[in-house]
Amino acid sequence: MRPRIVWPLGRRSYRRGEPAQQPAPSTGVFPALLEDDLGDLYDEAPCGFISTQPDGTIAKVNTTLLTWTGWARADLIGRRRFADLLAPGSRLLYEARYAPLLYLQGEAKGAALELRTGGDHPLPVLITSTVKVGRSGAPLLIRTTVFDARERRAYENQLLEARQAADRERDRLRLLVSGLQRSLLPASLAAPPGMTTASHYHMASDDEVGGDFYDIFPLSGDRWGFFLGDVRGKGVAAAAVTAAARYTLRAAAVYDSEPVAVLRNLNTVLYQEYAAPGHRHCTVIFGVLERRGSGYTATVASGGHPPALVVRADGSAAYHSTDGGALVGILAEPRLVARTISLGAGDTLILYSDGLTEARTGPGERYGEEALLEFAKGQGPTSAPAVVEALAGLLTTFTEVDDDVAMIALTVNGSARPSA
Repeated sequence: MRPRIVWPLGRRSYRRGEPAQQPAPSTGVFPALLEDDLGDLYDEAPCGFISTQPDGTIAKVNTTLLTWTGWARADLIGRRRFADLLAPGSRLLYEARYAPLLYLQGEAKGAALELRTGGDHPLPVLITSTVKVGRSGAPLLIRTTVFDARERRAYENQLLEARQAADRERDRLRLLVSGLQRSLLPASLAAPPGMTTASHYHMASDDEVGGDFYDIFPLSGDRWGFFLGDVRGKGVAAAAVTAAARYTLRAAAVYDSEPVAVLRNLNTVLYQEYAAPGHRHCTVIFGVLERRGSGYTATVASGGHPPALVVRADGSAAYHSTDGGALVGILAEPRLVARTISLGAGDTLILYSDGLTEARTGPGERYGEEALLEFAKGQGPTSAPAVVEALAGLLTTFTEVDDDVAMIALTVNGSARPSA
């Protein structure tokens, strides 16, 4: 014979295998227990509940909210409005924004306020309210749920402190980066006799040092060396190669200033690290200025670098390329080509890195060398300071400049009319 199982809470006894039957809702102890539990759930819920009349007068409040604030129930019901429980700043926010929105929409959610308490510090809370309306549509009660936001406020304060610490660290990093960047460039650009020079450096990122570099320096006699280059990549590794390239070029020019020989010397230095994981190559243009009467000749050699741009005293402009020049540091014996450019009174020689021509003018659109040439023609005749200032202003018009930009300009002094 199968055993009989008897369930408590008013369930009917049944044999194993028979379906269980629930008691009628009006009988048994289970509904009464549930009703008591619902009462406790309201009064001692983990959040505060408060009901007010349409004018804000408190009609009902649970024990949880009274415990949080220290108020007595008898001091609130029928005696105070909900706004009276709020700290001054929160009361202004509640009456000026929250309450009008609540009456207009019938509900309002997620307002961050502070409740007055018996202690020295107000209680941060989040409140959500709904309006109960009668059959006629008139408001009867306003029901507000109050959530303790102390832990959330503490968490937000921790996030704020972490953000402030991160901002201080970023500022410190930017100071270090800008200082390192300045150390890789000449403090001031030298000017050969009878010439005016100017330079500009645009950092694409405040957080990473770039690899662009330039310089002008005297050689023997009336000759001057100049260069502008761009090391691949950014960061400390690129900065180390930048420093090595700059000082290698200056040292090599002392022993043999012929531009191709100078670039071959630099290539030998960089190629030694070709097999290393942190190897960096670069593009560079190196030139030598020699005085010729009232003007100069510039003999230049390029290793994969954008061509020199010359704006003449008559307003014309043209590129002077060295076709076939290979990148420096990736081949043991790169092909390097030199050419000579004559510069007369009022002529301006411009060198720049490819961050200028590769700047974005729109989605998927680069500025390009043709646009730069047309821009240069619009500046002529010009001077080194004027054209550098114009190019620096041009950078501010682009949608994005995602690479560093270095530029230098050299003008042979004369009667040329500088552009406005």
